[in-house]
Amino acid sequence: MTAAALLAGTAACTSGGSDGSEGGGSRGDRAPRTLRVLASSELADLKPVLEQAREATGVTVKATWTGTLDAVEQVASGKADGRYDAVWLASNDYLRLRPAAAGKIGSETPLMSSPVALGVKKEAVERLGWQPDEVTWSQIHRAAADGKLSYGMTDPLRSNSGFAALISTASALSDAQSALREEDVREAAPELEEFFAGQKLTSGSSGWLASAYERRGSVDALINYESVLLSMNRDRDTGLTVIRPKDGVVTADYPLTHLASASEDARDSAGTLARHLRSPEAQRAITEQTFRRPVVASVEPAAGLSQEKRHELPFPGSQSVADGLLAAYENELRRPSRTVYVLDTSGSMAGGRLEKLKKALTRLAGADTSPAGERFRDREEVTLMPFGTEVKRVRTHTVPEERPAGALGRIRGDADSLTAAGNTSIFSSLEEAYRHLDKRESALGDDRFTSIVLMTDGQNTTGTDAAGFESFYRGLPERRQEAPVFPILFGDSDHAELTSIAELTGGRLFDANEGSLAGAFEEIRGYQ
Repeated sequence: MTAAALLAGTAACTSGGSDGSEGGGSRGDRAPRTLRVLASSELADLKPVLEQAREATGVTVKATWTGTLDAVEQVASGKADGRYDAVWLASNDYLRLRPAAAGKIGSETPLMSSPVALGVKKEAVERLGWQPDEVTWSQIHRAAADGKLSYGMTDPLRSNSGFAALISTASALSDAQSALREEDVREAAPELEEFFAGQKLTSGSSGWLASAYERRGSVDALINYESVLLSMNRDRDTGLTVIRPKDGVVTADYPLTHLASASEDARDSAGTLARHLRSPEAQRAITEQTFRRPVVASVEPAAGLSQEKRHELPFPGSQSVADGLLAAYENELRRPSRTVYVLDTSGSMAGGRLEKLKKALTRLAGADTSPAGERFRDREEVTLMPFGTEVKRVRTHTVPEERPAGALGRIRGDADSLTAAGNTSIFSSLEEAYRHLDKRESALGDDRFTSIVLMTDGQNTTGTDAAGFESFYRGLPERRQEAPVFPILFGDSDHAELTSIAELTGGRLFDANEGSLAGAFEEIRGYQ
């Protein structure tokens, strides 16, 4: 099949009639085939639908789940070429802004949609006196600025729901009438900073954000896709009132897009899968199981999905505007963070393991010109707490907004001076980290995102044991218990031991043995 023929076929799929007559695959489509897809992690809830698609078409989707913006980088850089046949993201809007991506992608077929929305506790809706169908972004901003509304959202640099939420607020609060411009962002900056003062939870994934929201209890709302919020109500009984702001939304359309590097057979498989997923049967399954909106007009949206129209807010008009907005969020608009890195430098770390740790920290402390998300943020407070038999030293650095190079250089220097010696006192060192957080907050009286990163290559061998740490943790003030521990599985560390720490503190385990230590540190950035 030629590229032109494929484009014609998928275009017909995209613009199929209102009766959904594009249908699924024919009998001739059903020879077993595998389609390698780089997909937004939130689409993992479609596994049952994809299994039905396999039975109907013979196309097996081998999905690699990742953050939307991470996937965009892989496509634009060429790393996806040869590894994947297609990408399936929440939206291709940011991908289209990347000049390097222009020749990397082929035709795209939107398969469903979901707008960004605000899920609010019913008591908060009543307290604010809101009429859900009439609420605007300006009202949400005012409530957050006045300290009357707290919320959580995902990290815009790693999750498309967070990115879409950032664009929604910037477009709405700037009153942009067309593609978002740099001057629009500058004009809205004071209101955006006020708005993000209300953000009390951040996360690299929607799933962890939902869990953290339930655990925290005191947060009023979540900004996420309408489908995620409604699924939470069904699966977790959260009772959120789902609000689509009256002045506009940013909507994900989930296009299945084949890569230009894909083989002819893979392109054909992508077209077959797309046609099936736009069939009335598949569209009904999608909307009923996930609360995403069907794109075939003959299929009714699932119960609970309002059919009242909302204006689509403008997207950034160029990559520089989008990247500038992300950089502003990271370094100026969001609440700053305070993180303690509890680092195993016991004797077993000597040699290659210690070198990997040094390189990972050096990478995070990059240069002041590093792109947003690739180094410690401006205003971020970073504490390095290496330990062996006991905590060896405590070094705290705050990265300033102006001329951050000096602080970043000192962090690199501290990382480079790490040495390996001693036993492994995991739990005693974690206790010291919590005490440190308490001292810093008490001394400075500030309000930051706080967390602890634990990196160890072994099991606890000295000091407080697991039971002692649990008793210590449960005795902490409720506010201090809100700081999660993010353990990193590395070397010979104990999976069960680290999992129990993450579960106790509301954190999440990251595996550096499956990937890399530097990659694990970078992934955690979305949760800090």
